[in-house]
Amino acid sequence: MDLVLNVADHYVLTPYVYPSSWPEDGALRQIISLLVVTNLGAAVLYLGLGWLSYHFIFDHNLMKHPQFLKNQVRREIKYAMTSLPIISIPTVALFFFEVRGYSKLYDHVEESTMVIQRGHMFHMLSHFHKPHHVWKIPTPFASHAFHPLDGFLQGLPYHIYPFLFPLHKVLYLALYIFVNIWTVSIHDGDYRVPGPLQEVVNGAAHHTDHHLFFDVNYGQYFTLWDRIGGSYRNPSVLEGKGPLDCIRRLTAEGKMSANGANTNGHTNRHANVSSTKSKEE
Repeated sequence: MDLVLNVADHYVLTPYVYPSSWPEDGALRQIISLLVVTNLGAAVLYLGLGWLSYHFIFDHNLMKHPQFLKNQVRREIKYAMTSLPIISIPTVALFFFEVRGYSKLYDHVEESTMVIQRGHMFHMLSHFHKPHHVWKIPTPFASHAFHPLDGFLQGLPYHIYPFLFPLHKVLYLALYIFVNIWTVSIHDGDYRVPGPLQEVVNGAAHHTDHHLFFDVNYGQYFTLWDRIGGSYRNPSVLEGKGPLDCIRRLTAEGKMSANGANTNGHTNRHANVSSTKSKEE
């Protein structure tokens, strides 16, 4: 994180924000700067990636599903934007120790003494993870809508790793961005995965079942640990039983109109968006 902090100091913070009496390596200044940079960065990544995914990838037909909540997108964004600043507090504490030189992050490859692949994300305590499952039919904006403790602990292995093993600083930042992109992608309703990878990659199709059934498909990237732990479930989408299949069935049975209105007169207020091509096909 010192790479980001150095850029912020050079172009913005030193010339325009802090008085000259506050040295760049001062602990208080670094903590304040990290809080600002971390929160701005998280907001830009979340809202930017979420907006792009929501408008260009997410299948808006999913908003017709009976379990899609009223005002869900706004609620997802509000929950995430409330949690992110809280999550940033312990995260910045770890960033601060990294900046002060207590981690094994390095600038040049020759400084590395060993390379070890990052481990699988550990399973969260269900009590703190349940709020994330309010969104049975998630949108990209649900990607960061976690309980603050859940959100911090999910990212903890990523932050702990460089304190235990050497890691290039650029790769560390690249992984941070990649994790955010991936997190948005598995909530985007685009269930397409190349055939040979369907059994291996834990994509949006697998993660949708995690939201629907809670105790299956915990994996972040791959299905290996779910298979070992007995929590793997073949995605409903791949069996013709996914959310879009449910919508088509209800429409065919006359229980839902084309615009998402149920036959009892209740209308999903989000269902009036323009239809998009199904991502299941």
